Amino acid sequence: MNEFVFRTEELTDRQVMDLGVLSEYENSIIDKLIAPSPVLLVGSRGVGKTFLFKMAEIRMLNEFEKEKVLPVTLTFRKASLLKSGNEYQFQYWMLGRICSEVLRAIRKTGKLSAISHNLSLLAGNQDTQSSKIDEIVKKFEDSWKNPGIRVEAESIPSLDDFLNTVEDLCEELDISRIVLFIDEAAHVFYPEQQREFFTLFRDLRSPYIKCNAAVYPGVTVYGDTFEPVHDALQITLTRNIDDVNYVSNMKEMVMRQVKDSALATRLSQQGANFTLLAYAASGNPRYLLKSVELANKMDANSINQVFREYYREDLWAEHTKLAERYPGYQKFIDWGRDFIETKVIPEIKNKNDSFLQERKGKGTTLYFWIHKNAPQEVKEALRILEYSGLVYEEAAGIRATRSEVGTRYMVNIGCLLAMVTKPTTSGLDIVKNADIRRMSEYGANHVLYKKIQGAVLDSYSDALQIQFAKNIDVLELTEWQKKKMHEIQVDTIGDLISATEEKLKQAKYIADVRARNIKNAGIAAVCEYLLG
Repeated sequence: MNEFVFRTEELTDRQVMDLGVLSEYENSIIDKLIAPSPVLLVGSRGVGKTFLFKMAEIRMLNEFEKEKVLPVTLTFRKASLLKSGNEYQFQYWMLGRICSEVLRAIRKTGKLSAISHNLSLLAGNQDTQSSKIDEIVKKFEDSWKNPGIRVEAESIPSLDDFLNTVEDLCEELDISRIVLFIDEAAHVFYPEQQREFFTLFRDLRSPYIKCNAAVYPGVTVYGDTFEPVHDALQITLTRNIDDVNYVSNMKEMVMRQVKDSALATRLSQQGANFTLLAYAASGNPRYLLKSVELANKMDANSINQVFREYYREDLWAEHTKLAERYPGYQKFIDWGRDFIETKVIPEIKNKNDSFLQERKGKGTTLYFWIHKNAPQEVKEALRILEYSGLVYEEAAGIRATRSEVGTRYMVNIGCLLAMVTKPTTSGLDIVKNADIRRMSEYGANHVLYKKIQGAVLDSYSDALQIQFAKNIDVLELTEWQKKKMHEIQVDTIGDLISATEEKLKQAKYIADVRARNIKNAGIAAVCEYLLG
C-alpha cells in the first residue's frame, strides 16, 4: 500500500522540489513572499502554507548569488515551555531565536569570515562561533523544569539595536534583504503570546528585513497594536476548483508521491473517481492525499466509503475536538457544526436534488450567503469552520436577494457530497453544474442565529473580565456612536455586550442596523480572549 507524506516538515529540500506542483496562482504567492512587503499567509490546516514557504525559501537560496535575498526560517514550537521568572521572557526569547537563526543563515552563506564586529551582537559575545544568545534561549526553553527561576537576558539586543545591526550587516556583506519565514506563527502560542508576537512582527520592518508568517483563520489573535489589513499583505490560500487546470494540478501533486505502480495504474484508469476526490478535497492537498490513501482500490465502493467515513465522520469529529484546545469557543464550535451539518448542507442538498431531477433552473449549488450585519457570534463560528476547512470564504460584498450585501461561502464539497447516497453516481454532476449565483441565503436576523447570540457572556476568564471592564471608547466606533452609548449609560464593553439591541436603540438616532453594528464591535473586541 502506498504511504503518502502529509506534512512538509517530513520532507527534505530535494523532496520538496521533486514533489512540488506550482500553478500560476501559487507562483504568484511565492513572488509576494520574496518581495519586500511583509506577508500573512492565511489558510486552513493542510492547505499548503508550509509547502509554499519552503518553495519560496529554496528559490531564494538558489538565486542568492544574483538577488542577494537571504531567507531565514524559524519555528517557535517551544513557546509553551517558557516558565522563567523573567517578566519579558517571551519577547527576549523570540528576539533571541531570531538572532540565532539569522546568524546561522549568514554562516551558511560563507560570508562569515568577512566580518565579525556586527555578528558579535547577534551572537551576544565576541566569538561568533559559540553564541551566548543560544545559551540564553536554551535556558528559557528549559525553564519549565524549574519554573520561576529568573533567566538573565542582558546579552540579547534591543529591537532597535537588532535592526541597526541587520542594516549594517546587509550593507557590509552585500545582502539586499533578509526575509524571516515564521511557520505556524500563532498556532503554538498562547493568546497573550500571540499578541506580543504580532507587535514584534509589526516592528520588525525595515528596508533590510521583513517577516512572513503563516497563520490559521479563526484562531489567530492579533492584539490591539497589529492590524492585519494595514500592517501586512494578507493572502488567503484557497485553490479555485473552477480553474481549468485544477484537477490536472491536483493529480500531478498526488502522482509525484505514488510509488505503487498498481495504484498509479488505477488512478489513470479510474479518472472520473479521482476527479471526484479532487473536487471533494476543495483545494486542500492533505485532504486529497488522505482520501486517495483510504480509497486505495479507487473503485466506486472505496470512493463512496471515503465519503461516508472521512467526510461525514472524521472531519466533523476533528472540528468538534477543537473545543478541547479552545474551551472558551466550545459554543461557537458546536453551533457552527450544527448550523452547517444540519441546516446549510441539507438545504443545499435539497436544491441540488431538485435540479438533478427536473434539470430546470440555474443549476446546482455549493454555496451559502451570510448577511454582513449578521451577529458577530455567527461570524466567529464561521471563522472556526474555516480553520477546520469545512467552509471557505468565497467572496465578500456580494449582493443577494433585495440587493442586500453579505459574504458568500462555499461548503466543503466532500462534506456536501457525503450526504448523497452514492457520491460516485451524482457527485460530478453536482459539481460541474454548480452555479455560483445560486446560494442559500441567511439574513441579518435569521432565526437560526438565536442559539449562538450571547455566547460570549457564558465565559468568565480573568482576561475576559478585564476586557469587559474597559471603556467603550477603545472600540472602533465613531465618536458619535460612543457619545450615544454613554447617553444611555452603556459605558463599558461589558455593558455593551450585556445590553440587548432594544436597549441600544433607546439612544436617539440608533436603529436596527446601527445597534447591531455597535454590539458586534463590542463582541469582536473580546472574542479573541475566549481562545485563552
